[in-house]
This record gives sequence, structure tokens and C-alpha cells, in this order.
Amino acid sequence: MKDFAAIDFETANSEPTSVCSVGVVIVRDGVVADTFYSLIKPVPEYYDFWCSQVHGLTESDTRRAPVFPEVWAEIAPRLEGLTLVAHNKAFDENCLKAVFRCYGMNYPDYPFCCTLVKSRRVWPTGRHNLDVIAERCGYNLSRHHHALADAEACAAIAIKLFGDGDDPYYMEAADIVYARMRQLDSPIKAADLAQLMGEERKTIDAALRRLKAEGRVASPKRGYYQAE
Repeated sequence: MKDFAAIDFETANSEPTSVCSVGVVIVRDGVVADTFYSLIKPVPEYYDFWCSQVHGLTESDTRRAPVFPEVWAEIAPRLEGLTLVAHNKAFDENCLKAVFRCYGMNYPDYPFCCTLVKSRRVWPTGRHNLDVIAERCGYNLSRHHHALADAEACAAIAIKLFGDGDDPYYMEAADIVYARMRQLDSPIKAADLAQLMGEERKTIDAALRRLKAEGRVASPKRGYYQAE
């Protein structure tokens, strides 16, 4: 996967709608082609102490910032045809979907991959924080929790870890299954397990339907889906 968009959000408080900054890095043919950064007026518009401690932003920084729809209008054209990549996509994808709902916007069905999950496969032991994995990939993250700096680090990790032929739809389904299966390290009720696997089956089926619609076929030898 040589073409993708790494994305990172910071939030003002515990609400996923409270995105207060976004960083986007566009990668084409394995090379950074474009970057974008903006502050965003959060919803709800308040900062809690711990979030400000993490990223350093306060109400004064975003008081005159544009609202999310205005910012996304600048980002969306850059993302056409690209897979989104985040480090811990569960957070960033949740924020993106939540703020779309907040403003009554139609959410595009973005394929979304996770460098956190990928790094856990490559290095099963040790810490997998963004700065740690970035360093393992030869990237020095000097401004951790600045949205653009984090997106740049995520892009560097993805360039290093994702193979040329990795299919984003297959990876998206596999990432979810892998992340969920990690939960099985702790006791789980049989009923919960059945529900869990049912959810993953739906996810995989949806991904496979998209692959079939695009004329892609299974490639057991290579372990992912490729065009016929």
C-alpha cells in the first residue's frame, strides 16, 4: 500500500466530537506528497485539564478556529481514493464518525487501517506507543501529541510496515479481528464470544463483498486479495 492518508486528531475533552486539531499526511507512491494541519473549534467547547496537559491546547487557541465542516471541506478532496491510516484507529475513526454525526454530515465509507495493530503483529512484545514505534521505524517524533507531527510519524510507520501489495479492505477486516481476538487473553463468557465473532463475521463479509464488487480474488499464496 503505497498510497494513503495518515490522520491524527486531538480532542479538547473526553467527548469524541471535541476534535480541536487535525493533522493529515498524504502519501503517494511511498513518498509524502502533501500535509495539512488546522485547529478546530471543539464541540462541546471546553477543555479538560488532562487533555490540555497532553497536547498543550486551550480554549484561547481555538476560540476563533473554524468549525469542523469548514476544515473537512479542505481535507476531503485530498482523501479521494485513499485509505486512511491512524495509530490506534479506534480513537481517530471514532472521533471522525462522531463529529460527522454531530454536524449531520453524511459519512463516507473510508477504508481505515491501523499502524498500532500492525506494529503489534511485527513486534509482539514491548511498548507500542506512537513515539516508540516511530523510533523503531527510524523516525524521530519530537512533537508528540501535535496532530500534524503525530500524523507524520504515523505515515513514516505505515511506509515502513505496510507491504506494497497490502490490500486496505482486507487489512481493515483483519485489523479488527486481530484487535478483538487480543481480548480473549482474559476470561469471556460464551455468549459474549458468540456475539463478538458474529460482529467480526459481518465485518469480514462486508469487506469481501467490496472486494468481489471490484473484481478482486483471494490469493492464498500471498495471503491477501489482489486484482485478477
